[in-house]
Amino acid sequence: MPTYDLIVEAHMPNLENLKKQAKLILRWHRESHYPVAAQIREHLPRFLNIPDSEILAASFKLSDAQEMVARQQGFDSWQALKAGLSTPSPKVKSSPSKATIVSAEPQLFVTDIQRSCEFFREKLGFTLVFSYGKPPFYAQVGRDAARLNLRCVERPVIEPTVRDREELLSVSMTVATADEVKLLFLEFQSAGVAFHQTLKKQPWGAKSFVVKDPDGNLLLFAGPAD
Repeated sequence: MPTYDLIVEAHMPNLENLKKQAKLILRWHRESHYPVAAQIREHLPRFLNIPDSEILAASFKLSDAQEMVARQQGFDSWQALKAGLSTPSPKVKSSPSKATIVSAEPQLFVTDIQRSCEFFREKLGFTLVFSYGKPPFYAQVGRDAARLNLRCVERPVIEPTVRDREELLSVSMTVATADEVKLLFLEFQSAGVAFHQTLKKQPWGAKSFVVKDPDGNLLLFAGPAD
């Protein structure tokens, strides 16, 4: 199941890559891929609160896709994005020596998509990127650069007592500083989140805590110890 989420590089991408992203968005819209409707609604204010079907039926041009890419990069318009990009020095184009993986999207198995989405939104501060199916059987939630895919299953994939005993993590997420991991722990604590492990300093030089979601998935949050 593709998520149709756009890859955002850790550094500012070059203009040619952004143009390709815009053309890809336009193609997805023309092919009526429902997940891209959620992306459009998230980044273009004029599509806020409009159902997926109406977004896909609406007029959507390359300039709209370019504006969406610009807003993802933190600019108000395509022109502002182009002005903000530094002019690259001329270089001879060459093929990369190896592929670079720039993002990962862990998949969590859940028994109730709606319940899980509410948990991530209301307890962990995530937003719904998209949900798919009627009733939904697949969804994506995100917070900052993190993206988690939720896949509905009839029953837990891992036996709960085994998961707890072996501390089988479903996903690990990190923050940049010791202060941030403490802030995140206090945020979740005030929201009444169930912890499998409270905030503690680990022997390998990190601070971490583990949250348990409604299906028993163990979610690790970590940052530097100092």
